[in-house]
Amino acid sequence: MSRELETRVWEALKHVRYPGMSRDIVSFGFVEKVAAEGDAVTVRLRLSTHNPEAAEQVRSEVGEVLSGLQGVGRHEVDLQVAKPPKAPPPAAGAQAAVSRGENLIPGVRHVVAVASGKGGVGKSTVAVNLAVALAKLGHTVGLLDADIYGPSLPTMFGIQQRPRVMGGNRILPFDKFGVRVMSLGFVLDTDTPVIWRGPMVMRGIEQMLGDVEWGELDVMVVDLPPGTGDAQLTISQRVPLSGAVVVTTPQDVALIDARKGLAMFRKLNVPVVGIVENMSGFVCPHCGEETDVFKRGGGERTAELLETAFLGRVPLDAAIVEGGDAGVPIVVSQPDGPHAQAFQRIAEAVVAEVARSADRPQLSIV
Repeated sequence: MSRELETRVWEALKHVRYPGMSRDIVSFGFVEKVAAEGDAVTVRLRLSTHNPEAAEQVRSEVGEVLSGLQGVGRHEVDLQVAKPPKAPPPAAGAQAAVSRGENLIPGVRHVVAVASGKGGVGKSTVAVNLAVALAKLGHTVGLLDADIYGPSLPTMFGIQQRPRVMGGNRILPFDKFGVRVMSLGFVLDTDTPVIWRGPMVMRGIEQMLGDVEWGELDVMVVDLPPGTGDAQLTISQRVPLSGAVVVTTPQDVALIDARKGLAMFRKLNVPVVGIVENMSGFVCPHCGEETDVFKRGGGERTAELLETAFLGRVPLDAAIVEGGDAGVPIVVSQPDGPHAQAFQRIAEAVVAEVARSADRPQLSIV
């Protein structure tokens, strides 16, 4: 009877989701132990978090589930909140991806690529705010603009200067909003088009990786160009990618291309961290009415269909655009607003998924 009760408790706990995320605490690995003696049940939870309120909410919801479960009498929820450590080294599988050549960024523990199947879905906006949100979680973060043909980070970070060079050949990244930033846009004139063939694209990305003094980083976010091409292949072959985040909008055209991008990473043996649905609904600032400009829920349905995580949705709002144009990401300009909170939840989900993919869940999720 005890074993049967334990099984039913495990199943019931799959209905408890971590606050702000679409996945349950069992699949995240937060339930360390379930024990039953007669009708007495003990559940041990282990979380690594910066947010004790979220941990207490999980404890409370677990207690409610146990109280309502038939056959459970006395119950106890043992919550252990671990001190968040630094990120672990890249997983063995990721290291194998660069076995054909030297790792250009040996001081970087995890590399997360942000990609999209097509342009115009807000990929760079997600990459910028994700990087800043990760820094706010206490991680040492770098952001590489690998969108060779359309670098947008100089504008979105408000940086117009040229980078400094140290020791004759080492480029120093800019440090802003707690993120180390590098982009080809820092060394080119604004109106200068990049007309490069494949080998030049590959060399340009390799230089921004290997010739930049990134130092020790917990996470590097790479803003890839849209589509599937030379930049994606170069990054996948020359860097131990911990995972890829695919950005889409809810409309069918974007979702079709998102599926292609996701399939590309899987063919390259790069773990897909999950899908972000951008421009998900517009709330009128005057009347408060919400309009689904690009339909609704497409990203979540696509994630379920392709058996990957749905990391979250970001609403369409003029404040996000204005912040990007002004060089101040929404996570910085309105840190307590709903959009910043959406990006913060996405950052938490990315960290949890990367740790889960590496099978070494030592990154703090909140």
